[in-house]
Amino acid sequence: MGYGARMAELVYPPVLAAAHTMFRALDLRIRIDGAEHIPADAGAVLASNHVSYLDFIFVGLGARPARRLVRFMAKKEVFAHRISGPLMRGMHHIPVDRDAGKAAYEHAVRCLREGEVVGVFPEATISRSFTVKGCKSGAARMAAEAGVPLIPMAVWGTQRLWTKGRPRALGTRHVPVVILIGEPLRPVHGDDQEKVTAELRTRIQELLDRAQRDYPDKPAEEPWWVPAHLGGTAPTPEEAAVLDAKKAR
Repeated sequence: MGYGARMAELVYPPVLAAAHTMFRALDLRIRIDGAEHIPADAGAVLASNHVSYLDFIFVGLGARPARRLVRFMAKKEVFAHRISGPLMRGMHHIPVDRDAGKAAYEHAVRCLREGEVVGVFPEATISRSFTVKGCKSGAARMAAEAGVPLIPMAVWGTQRLWTKGRPRALGTRHVPVVILIGEPLRPVHGDDQEKVTAELRTRIQELLDRAQRDYPDKPAEEPWWVPAHLGGTAPTPEEAAVLDAKKAR
């Protein structure tokens, strides 16, 4: 772990403690599988699907059995907020300026080389369809440049608490949340990082398929939080793309 991370962690532990208190109060049924793939004392990139505004909390939770703190890459606007900003900076997360991403990329690579675990959502935005969107190649490129493993992850169930286009339901109790961590890819310099990214997306989708297949809640009605191809009423990927385009405009 790098020198900067070895300095006193004054913010991250209390935030984790608060999250655990909330999880216990809500009696969330959290299952973590595959945490042994996260190195105990070396750098790694965690690359997860993205279905909820809360995913960073649960991706970070997935690394706790390995006793790792995850440094997430997040848009700079979050760091400018009067409440979230001090927390993000205190937890040593990495601000990303989408108009000038080189500095964030170099910051992340430096953290990886110092032995940090960096968390990314390669889809870049929440998937309204609850399938895996196209992934950007930054995660693969960072892992290759830093010489660290690229670890696919999937979270499922978090969308029931707070997701794009739906009201917050943070008081919902007894929601199962599944966190799956897959075997790492090991990209190196010279690899075609677009092909590595395609393989990463395939592995994330496979983990997500397993999480959805084994999810303990099987509601009889057509639920909004289930993808269309599994009988839910979530938008199809094509419909989701139209909604995202309208939002962007």
